[in-house]
Amino acid sequence: MVLVHGLWMHGAVMALMRWRIARCGYRTVSYSYPSMRLTLAENAARLAQFCRDLCRGEGASRLHFVGHSLGGPVILRMLERAPDLEIGRIVLAGPPFADSYAAHRFARLPGGTKALGRSLPEWLESARPPGLERYEIGVIAGDVSIGLGTLIVPDLPRPSDSVVSVAETRVPGARDHIVLGVSHATMLISAAVVEQICEFLKHGVFEKRDEG
Repeated sequence: MVLVHGLWMHGAVMALMRWRIARCGYRTVSYSYPSMRLTLAENAARLAQFCRDLCRGEGASRLHFVGHSLGGPVILRMLERAPDLEIGRIVLAGPPFADSYAAHRFARLPGGTKALGRSLPEWLESARPPGLERYEIGVIAGDVSIGLGTLIVPDLPRPSDSVVSVAETRVPGARDHIVLGVSHATMLISAAVVEQICEFLKHGVFEKRDEG
């Protein structure tokens, strides 16, 4: 199980989630990448190589993934570059898949464009990866709008997790989609999120389905 963090973060922020997923019986590793300095293509290529090295060094034959926020697009881009890898199930938590209203608004602020780095704008300006229906992808969205995001983007369409709207997390071809009572940040420390991640990894569906 490879965990991939989001924008402005480091693999260390996935530590609690990683520990909890490990308790479900998975060998877990966190992948850290420069979310601002490198492009999305460069980070995806690095993740692909990281996974190849992991398979050789750890003897992993099948890899599952959890991506938080921008980590989701990094994983999805990586799939295009790594047809040689045996991909298991993928859970995306709060991914700005369709778009990012918050990023567009943030870019209008002084220094905002620079602060977004190179990976997220590349994702928003490019076509989405084709053929995602071939993979077992589950998406977790949040509908609690609290935190700094509500101050920066108070008009973010709701429901949202304060950074990404539920509508923006929809991934065509995904096997399942669920909305939980968490914010974008609290996804990383939520036991309920981990429970649903483990449920999807085991069965390919979430325990409680999104009725929206």
